Amino acid sequence: MTTDWSSVFTTEKNVDTVANFANGELSGRKFYSYFANTASGGVVRNLLRSHGVDHARKLARKALSRRAS
Repeated sequence: MTTDWSSVFTTEKNVDTVANFANGELSGRKFYSYFANTASGGVVRNLLRSHGVDHARKLARKALSRRAS
């Protein structure tokens, strides 16, 4: 299963939230609660459920680095 990061990176505030999660400044629960009841809430929920918090952080860092280049 792949994560549709483009649906998560819709605003700069969302990008900052993903960056905070990727750097360990947000817990998985707080990360999900930020996106709950939004269009990208399901994407984030499935990411955390299928990969766990530690691997989701790694994937978020990877997605952020791909976005920057």
